[in-house]
Amino acid sequence: MQNSISNPKAGFGTLAVFMTAISTILGAILFLRFGYAIANVGLGGVLAIIVIGHIVTIPTALAVAEIATNQRVQGGGAYYIISRSFGLNIGGAIGLALYLSQAVSVAFYIIAFGEAFDPLMQYLPASVNPAIFKKVVILVLMTILSLIVVFRGANIGMKALYGVVALLLLSIAFLFMGKPVDDHSELSFTAKVANSDSFFFVFTIIFPAFTGMAAGLGLSGDLKDPKKSIPRGTILATVVGMIIYIAIAFKLAASASPEAMANDQLIMSKIAVWGPIIPIGLAAACLSSAIGSLLVAPRVLQAIGYDAILPSGGLNSWLSKGRKGDNEPINGSIVTIAIAFFFIVIGDINFVAQIISMFFMATYGAICLISFLEHFASDPSYRPTFKYNRWYFSLIGAVLSFWLMFKMNWGYALISGLIMAVTYHFITIARPERQGLEKLFKGVVFQISRQIQIFVQRANKDDKASHWRPFAICVSEDSFKRQAAFDMLRWICYNHGFGTYIHFLKGFLTKESHRESKQVLSRLINQSEGSKSRLYIDTIISPSYTSAIAQVIQLSGISGKGNNLILFEFSRTNPESLTDAMDNYPLFEATGFDVCVLNSSYKGFGYKREIHVWISASDFRNANLMILLAYIVSGHPEWQNAVIKIFAIFPENQIEKQRQRLMELIQGGRLPISQGNVSFLPVSEGRTARSVITKHSSDADLTIVGFTPSQVKEDKDVLIDYGDMGNVLFVNTFIKKDIE
Repeated sequence: MQNSISNPKAGFGTLAVFMTAISTILGAILFLRFGYAIANVGLGGVLAIIVIGHIVTIPTALAVAEIATNQRVQGGGAYYIISRSFGLNIGGAIGLALYLSQAVSVAFYIIAFGEAFDPLMQYLPASVNPAIFKKVVILVLMTILSLIVVFRGANIGMKALYGVVALLLLSIAFLFMGKPVDDHSELSFTAKVANSDSFFFVFTIIFPAFTGMAAGLGLSGDLKDPKKSIPRGTILATVVGMIIYIAIAFKLAASASPEAMANDQLIMSKIAVWGPIIPIGLAAACLSSAIGSLLVAPRVLQAIGYDAILPSGGLNSWLSKGRKGDNEPINGSIVTIAIAFFFIVIGDINFVAQIISMFFMATYGAICLISFLEHFASDPSYRPTFKYNRWYFSLIGAVLSFWLMFKMNWGYALISGLIMAVTYHFITIARPERQGLEKLFKGVVFQISRQIQIFVQRANKDDKASHWRPFAICVSEDSFKRQAAFDMLRWICYNHGFGTYIHFLKGFLTKESHRESKQVLSRLINQSEGSKSRLYIDTIISPSYTSAIAQVIQLSGISGKGNNLILFEFSRTNPESLTDAMDNYPLFEATGFDVCVLNSSYKGFGYKREIHVWISASDFRNANLMILLAYIVSGHPEWQNAVIKIFAIFPENQIEKQRQRLMELIQGGRLPISQGNVSFLPVSEGRTARSVITKHSSDADLTIVGFTPSQVKEDKDVLIDYGDMGNVLFVNTFIKKDIE
């Protein structure tokens, strides 16, 4: 495979870009279909087509100039720019579509070349079929051009291009020197033939005339200074082409009637001061456009092969190879020539024009979208030296491009989009390590999340009575020993809040410990992907657990709101870590944190079928938060079949009163807890709450129990000794929560 997709002898400049682009802009459509367009939509309609077309192409030209001056541009033109901005997978999908449109364009221009022989048909012997004669002519021409491109490459093609462009401009000059047909001198903006074609159908046929800009981009690997030549040549060709198109529209409308233009596709030859110059100019235009496409398409294919986009490594290597000495893409040229011959034999010129329009429109929309997203993302690495583009130009170009695709022909638009989507899918399967859509939206998501965080923070600065939702944080040094804390956090924050899981590394911040933290973070992220968690994951390096906790609880949550709940976890068989958490309780009280402590057992979370909530007379403040957490956890898909059961322990003389309060709370709070799943147990002498809980919840998958700091200070065993029960979540709230 080549070390570079650029020509080591590259020497072309701005003039080469301009000539390649303008020769395609002022091509076959101008001579064959411009009169047809005026006849069907009128002068006003054609001017609208020119304006709308350039509202797409001018922002694209500005975007190309901008993007090209932000990076080192090699061979492949628009494909190279898109793939280096969107990622190789997206670039490959769009690049293959772009290549096919350029390869088919060769056939389109060669077929159009045959139309230049219409004036000669009357001189053919009666035994010669005109259609067969044209077919032979264009096949011979295609063969000659193929030999030129394969054996001589870009240099001879560019030399021929200069002569063709000169002839093309001469024919346009002769047109302006001509007089109206049949003394026609009326200039009307609305005159058109009866039963005319629709505006957007005509637009579809005409739009390939505006796609010449991409031809100039395709020479990027053969330019001495692409950053300078691409912006200058592309913008100049676009502006000059627009001016010439407007001038010719007025000339035709003032020189012939709509009927005359509709009935004679070479009406220009009757207007020009010397008629034969128009078929000659048409032939020159078709030749120049065909040469331009034959130069560009193989270079795109070579760049695709160089980037190993295709699933077959051998095919990629073969396509990327260039001729020794000048890296001319001979293999890419052979493939392009084969495609062109195929469409020449079976293609229809209007059908081909619509296909070209669709793929080019998609490419232009993608380029404008890149520019807009780069502006929106505000990446410091995006520093183009071309400063004349604005984000709204690119946004207009992108939106208009995709809208026009469906207005032109929604069926072809869907097929084009489907082809690119399927191509992207297969490229991603073959190259999963490559960046795709995530690279496209990474900067955009960053900016959106940044703005949302700022908005949420400001919107909530004076909000004292907002409904509670969990903004939870968990600090653990046992991330790779037990999964329970991670699971509990992701269940709590799955749909109703925001969770941050932090792995604690004891020590001082050094180069080595920082490297270790990055490795741990990578492991945690890989681990979290398997559970499809929605947690933000991080690490913290601190000399002690206390200092780590102090740092963590002061973090301003990346959700845009501060954290309000902290989760700890310890193993029932090894409760030492509980001491570290409880010793720092004054920190939680000082900062107003709700505290959850998960007592993990060997039974884990069982089958996730039952959640038991235990409420006692001492849990007046905790009860609502406990019930809310049970409801939130049961809302996770892994707990979708879970049943919430509430057990209340009160003195016997208070049971009826508490039953009424609790049922009103459940009903008023619209909680999915049936009356049959609420049990009241009287307090009996000689039995502890712990013994009652272990008796009734021995088979529960998750048990939620309230606690107070004073209880833990007196006896830490209140959180530890729960025998063979499953996992137990202890809850203490800083402020009583409302359930409405």
